[in-house]
Amino acid sequence: MTASNSPIPVVVNGAAGKMGRETIKAIDAAEDMTLVGAIDANPELLGQDIGEIAGCGPLEVPVLADLQSTLVVATQEQQQGVMVDFTHPSCVYENVRAALAYGVRPVVGTTGLSDAQIADLAEFAEKASTGCAIVPNFAIGVVLMQQAAVQAARYFDNVEIIERHHDSKADAPSGTAIQTAQAIVEDGKKFNEPKVQEKEVIDRARGAIAEGDIRIHSLRVPGSIAHQEVIFGSPGQIYTIRHDTSDRGCYMPGVLLAIRKVTGLKQLVFGLEKLL
Repeated sequence: MTASNSPIPVVVNGAAGKMGRETIKAIDAAEDMTLVGAIDANPELLGQDIGEIAGCGPLEVPVLADLQSTLVVATQEQQQGVMVDFTHPSCVYENVRAALAYGVRPVVGTTGLSDAQIADLAEFAEKASTGCAIVPNFAIGVVLMQQAAVQAARYFDNVEIIERHHDSKADAPSGTAIQTAQAIVEDGKKFNEPKVQEKEVIDRARGAIAEGDIRIHSLRVPGSIAHQEVIFGSPGQIYTIRHDTSDRGCYMPGVLLAIRKVTGLKQLVFGLEKLL
């Protein structure tokens, strides 16, 4: 098998988490990919077969804690490797920098990166001529929701966003909510002109204020996966665009698409819509 048609070597960082396990199963089922590394910070899982942990049978890929040594393995394959990151906001920046330094292309599902960190990673990726995809949400339905919201914003002057996630999500608002607000105000429009002098009896009762004065309300409750509503209002009508996730498997077509697309990039792209 030549380098041009050999399977894409993939390292999954955060492999034993809920999204990591789904990604392991999806990569195992993909004929054009091969799993070469599984990284996780849980010390109780070190050395165990990640396939057994994910529920897809033995893959002969043990869970390791050392990301850099695994990235070296990904660079020794015939085709340049990809690192999929579903870890934590506190370490994702360092993870992506390390992957880029080794010439491994990152596909980042971890949210919580600051604008300054994304700008720094974009500069690093461009200098290294190495692709990088930062994707706040891999669900195709979310892309369609955001596109519908951009269209609606032309006709409504009031909009608020409600996002609900599981209680283990570390960052708020969600990257999807922030990205949605940014898309809505891309042409510089301002929303939600106040009609009264508001007073918050309890701090932040009205939510966080994003770009364009759009309010984002974040809920964190067990039993949820990922849900978002974009609510537009004008006199006499409410227009609600909603996306609900009931199974993390819905993200996998987007994850596999990003793995395939990032191998052809030489710079950082932000958002799944840039890869479709």
